Amino acid sequence: MNENYRRYIAEAIGTFALVFIGAGSICTDFYLRNAGGAGIGLLGISIAFGFVVLAMVYATGYLSGGHINPAVTVAFWVTRRMDTNLAVFYIVSQLVGATVAGFVLRTIYPDAVASVHLGTTYLGHGVPVARGILMEAVITFLLVLTVFSTAIDRRSTKAFAGLCIGLAILFGVMIGGPITGGSMNPARTFGPAIASGFFQNHFVYWIGPIVGGIVASIFYERLLAEEPGAGLEVEKPTPGRRRR
Repeated sequence: MNENYRRYIAEAIGTFALVFIGAGSICTDFYLRNAGGAGIGLLGISIAFGFVVLAMVYATGYLSGGHINPAVTVAFWVTRRMDTNLAVFYIVSQLVGATVAGFVLRTIYPDAVASVHLGTTYLGHGVPVARGILMEAVITFLLVLTVFSTAIDRRSTKAFAGLCIGLAILFGVMIGGPITGGSMNPARTFGPAIASGFFQNHFVYWIGPIVGGIVASIFYERLLAEEPGAGLEVEKPTPGRRRR
């Protein structure tokens, strides 16, 4: 099989897992509360997102770099770590994986379609669009900076990259949850939105994460990178591989 096809499959599977487990935890919380239980709450949902990303970075990193996020892929493209064609197919793969997960969740949790919109993200009560975009930009900035600093920089300890990225997701969901749902990932929002038909303020979850990711990648490149301006070979997008 062509090496690029393996990368696309890995990105689709990784994003599927992220949406199925992460958004699925929101559906589970709804079902537990609806049955009179305590639910798993924001902390439980944050842990689910953080640990599934941790697992998928380690599981797919050696194949595709474990982006599983269009904001991360765009950040790689902006800093010339990926060519345009590869980046486009990465993003398409991520959206496909997220959409399939959304429809699987729709089949398993039919009552969660109208209630929690299958775990897609939306702005908290009274939160204006500008504040939502800012929140998504800030937490995605921290996520992408973590990706570049731990999974790309050859001075870092690569064995801990997945753990650090997972923790960045966990904390991002925890702090951003009440405001925007803590997406940091257009595909994570897109999949459940397609399956539930809920697109309220959907553009927030493209603008915020992509802007935050781009700013983080340029910030890292200009101020923190050992070799500012140096890109990786297109054939070896990371996270998950050593810089050669």
